Amino acid sequence: MVYLDYNATTPIEPRVKEWVVGVLNSVYGNASSVQHRAGQEAAELVEEARERVASLVKAAPRSVVFTSGASEAATLAILGAVLARRNSRPSVVVGATEHKAVLAAAGMAAQLVGGEVRRAPVLRDGRVDLDQLRTLVDCSTALVAVMGANNETGVLAPVRDVAEICSGAGAWFFCDVTQAVAKSEVDLGSWGVDLAVLSSHKIYGPKGAGALVVPREVQRSLVPVFAGGGQEHGLRGGTHDTAAISGFGLAAEIASKELDRDVAHCCALRDRLVSDLGEMLPDVELVAAGVPRLCNTADLRFVGADADAVMASMPDIAVSSGSACQSAVPSPSHVLLAMGYNTTSASECVRFSVGRQTTEEEITFAVPRVAEAVARVRALTA
Repeated sequence: MVYLDYNATTPIEPRVKEWVVGVLNSVYGNASSVQHRAGQEAAELVEEARERVASLVKAAPRSVVFTSGASEAATLAILGAVLARRNSRPSVVVGATEHKAVLAAAGMAAQLVGGEVRRAPVLRDGRVDLDQLRTLVDCSTALVAVMGANNETGVLAPVRDVAEICSGAGAWFFCDVTQAVAKSEVDLGSWGVDLAVLSSHKIYGPKGAGALVVPREVQRSLVPVFAGGGQEHGLRGGTHDTAAISGFGLAAEIASKELDRDVAHCCALRDRLVSDLGEMLPDVELVAAGVPRLCNTADLRFVGADADAVMASMPDIAVSSGSACQSAVPSPSHVLLAMGYNTTSASECVRFSVGRQTTEEEITFAVPRVAEAVARVRALTA
C-alpha cells in the first residue's frame, strides 16, 4: 500500500519510536511524584518535552499545557475561554471551515452559557473573509477561532490580520495549528495568537499526546475543564503519559531541525503528483489553486467521478475525501460546501497528502493507479 494520507496521521518517526520504547522500558515513575528519583526522572522528561514543543511554535515553555491531543486541547481552550466570561453570555466566532472538533466545542460552550456561535464565511479560495469577520467580532466576543492551515485543502490563513481584528475587539484569538506545524513556519508570538493547539501524531510522534499553547496571562483567566491533582498548571488534571509526551517532544525537535528539508521534499512530491495526474487525466481541478497552501497537500476534484467510488477502486492507495474525523459520515465535506462547491462537485474531491517518508517511487506507483481508478469510475457513470 502507498500511504498518501499524512494529514490524517503520520507514521511514527523511527527515532521517536526507539526513544518511546526506551522510556517505556526504563521510566516508570509518576511525573507528579517528585519526592523520589523515579518520579523526578519522569518529570524531567515531561519538562524537556515542554521546552521542545514550545521551541517548535516559538513560544515560552511555561505556555505549553499537555493534553491527549488537539481535540481535547481545543475543548479546553474554547470552553475555558467562554466559561471565563459566562456572566456576559459571550459569543464565539468560528471560521466556517474549522475542524469539526472546534465547531463542536464552540457549540457546546455557547450552549452552556446561553451565548451564540457566529460562523465567519470563507472566500471561494478557502481563506476567511476578513471583511465579514470584522462585522461578526464585537465587544461580546469571547473568542475567535480561525485555523492556521486547513486540514482538507491545506489553505494557509491570514493569521496576523485575524489577530489584529481580535485585538481591536478585545477577543482572544484561538488558532488550530495542528496541520501547520512541521510543514510551515509557526511563530505564535509574532502572529498574535492567544491560544493554539497541536497534536503529536500529525508530526511523526505517538498518538495520545497533544498540547494547548497559551501564555501565562491567559492561563490565569481560563476555567479548567478537567478536575484533578493540579497537573499542567492546574488546567488539565491526570497522570502524565510520560512516554507519549516525551515522544511528542522529540518529534517536535526533529520537525524543527528538519523543517526546510521536509518542506522541500513534500513540495516536490506534491507538485509532481498534481502535474502527472493533470497530464494523464482531463478535467482535474486543484482546490484552492493560486493561494498559499501547505507544502504537502493537494485536494483534487476529478470531475464526473465520485470520490468514494474512486477510492474503492484503488485499495492499494491510501487517501481520503476529507477530514479523518468525519470520514464515517456519508456527507460531502463541510469545508468544500463552505467554499461554494455544490454537493456533487464536493463529492468529487480527493485529498492527497504526502509526508517525510513518501518516496518518488511511491508517487510513480500511485499516479497511474489513481488515473485508472478515475477513468474506470467515469466510464461506469457516463
